[in-house]
Amino acid sequence: EVQLVESGGGSVQPGRSLRLSCETSLSWKNTNYMAWFRQAPGKDREGVASLGRAGNTAYAASVRGRFTISHDDAKNTLFLQMNVLKLEDTAIYYCAADTLGNAYRGSLQPHFYNNWGQGTQVTVSS
Repeated sequence: EVQLVESGGGSVQPGRSLRLSCETSLSWKNTNYMAWFRQAPGKDREGVASLGRAGNTAYAASVRGRFTISHDDAKNTLFLQMNVLKLEDTAIYYCAADTLGNAYRGSLQPHFYNNWGQGTQVTVSS
């Protein structure tokens, strides 16, 4: 059974930073893409950042330049460094992995991912 466990969420003021982690039982060689998604109350789940096994990245326009996705192969851990957080970044953040080879079609589209974590809450408030 594939496991994805997010951590690092919390409550911060606007302008501050957080680093999310996603520990996974998957090795990078068995994964095509990994990504971070988020879902705010009353909104659809949206793609935040993705990372392909080749090192290619994609970011939502709303976070580009502020967020950075990375992966530690030795630790099988995905990270999301979030800087200059804004009120609108408040959401539950989910880690996802594509092991079926579908996410190349749209790496920020949630329906291309077949493995999901339980999520970690990020709250930005003044």
